[in-house]
Amino acid sequence: MPIITESTVELATLDWLTQVGYTPVHGGDIAPGEPAAERASYHDVILTRRLRAALERLNPHLPAPALDDALRAVMRTPSQNVITSNHVFHRLLVEGLDISYRSDGETRHSKARLIDFGEAHANEFLAVNQFTITDINAASRAKTNRRPDVILFVNGLPLVVIELKNAADENATVRKAWQQLQTYYDDIPSLFRTNALLAISDGIEARLGVMGAGWEHFKPWRTTDGVTLDPHPSGLETLIRGVFAPPVLLDLMRSFIVFEQDDARIVKKVAAYHQYHAVNKAVERTVEATSAQGEGRVGVVWHTQGSGKS
Repeated sequence: MPIITESTVELATLDWLTQVGYTPVHGGDIAPGEPAAERASYHDVILTRRLRAALERLNPHLPAPALDDALRAVMRTPSQNVITSNHVFHRLLVEGLDISYRSDGETRHSKARLIDFGEAHANEFLAVNQFTITDINAASRAKTNRRPDVILFVNGLPLVVIELKNAADENATVRKAWQQLQTYYDDIPSLFRTNALLAISDGIEARLGVMGAGWEHFKPWRTTDGVTLDPHPSGLETLIRGVFAPPVLLDLMRSFIVFEQDDARIVKKVAAYHQYHAVNKAVERTVEATSAQGEGRVGVVWHTQGSGKS
């Protein structure tokens, strides 16, 4: 029987991500000082060359100075509070950036898109493992180095962090992976300003969540098509195929992440698998029912009590 290690889980994760549309890249290969370096410093978490190329590709109507302004706006940190900055960035990601520029002697106003949500293939998807980050601990102000297992980049933006543990080690549970994320929040806060989703797994059990969510709010993703519970033996494989396939990831980021004000703090939430598929099916049926050929009847969504229908 082959020995299962954390490295084995990581390699399987990268293989599944490759199958759904990501280009795998080892973090060491693009580290500062390497021939293929994509960062000037370990403090840098955004792959700026890729982001600048995406801005140019997705916004052909904007002149180069406007694209440079857009890049600087993305790189700017609007608040020392990470969840506040994350909320601001999420709006930029979904709505685009407001850009003003001069053309033919006039000031023009437009939007700069960071992502093409309508055509997944128009974006660049990378799965980078062992991406070392140096930052300042939010509480102690001490310099720290951390290396998350896998980070998913879209157009150079680090949008997903996947933390893995070894199922063969009884002390390395999926909950320990969640606890590792709590350490990352403090030690490398710069990574989470642009973060959309988080995933944790021990190679067998896997859960999806968002920044700031408690352990109880990290949930399994049990289907890839919204119709049947997936027969794949690994919950991690189901989560990767069901969430991180590019069209689904873009859909989740655009329409299924919300920020709510709870007393004095901002709470970030993401839909669970049954909510995601139910809403999309309800919208699809509504469009059909209200079309010229539709019957005008939509139906109801049936979920169990306490499943989050509201």
